[in-house]
Amino acid sequence: MTAIYLLIGLVAVALVVGVLLFNQLVRRDQLAKNGWSDIDVQLKRRADLIPQLVTVVKGYAAHEKSLFEDVTEKRAQALAAGADVGARGVSETALSAPLARLLAVAESYPELKASENFLGLQTELAATENKIEMARRFYNGAVRELNTAVQSFPASLLAGPFGFAPRTYFEIKTAEADVPTLDLGANA
Repeated sequence: MTAIYLLIGLVAVALVVGVLLFNQLVRRDQLAKNGWSDIDVQLKRRADLIPQLVTVVKGYAAHEKSLFEDVTEKRAQALAAGADVGARGVSETALSAPLARLLAVAESYPELKASENFLGLQTELAATENKIEMARRFYNGAVRELNTAVQSFPASLLAGPFGFAPRTYFEIKTAEADVPTLDLGANA
């Protein structure tokens, strides 16, 4: 009789532990989904700012047609990547280079740099880039926690059968501005 109670007790403990582990996986999965949603919102915001920025710069630098086409094409590719984290990271990285060139072109036009419209867009874009970075850090932290839980014993016993799998980190490599070289001249 005591063996039956012991067996019932062990089953009850295993069931409680299973429920707790499952809930932990669900919570971490939801944090990762929330993090991706935040990134997606900011990336869409950036994508919405780009045509406005192109239009403003186009008024001053109409001869940069290939750059405008490149920015437009890369923006379309980034939007088409959708929720595929890896593809989105690659396409957003590809968008960063022509976007940086577009901002660099603006440096050549003092009237453009003084334009309130351009300055406002540039400020909004910089703020959006900061928000993307914060959202990316949150998402990657949530993914790290989820991946650790999915791959750790005993949660790994529940993860596979219930459809929890490791997620991909979101990375964007931003275009680095060329650092000017200084020649202090040894020919003095």
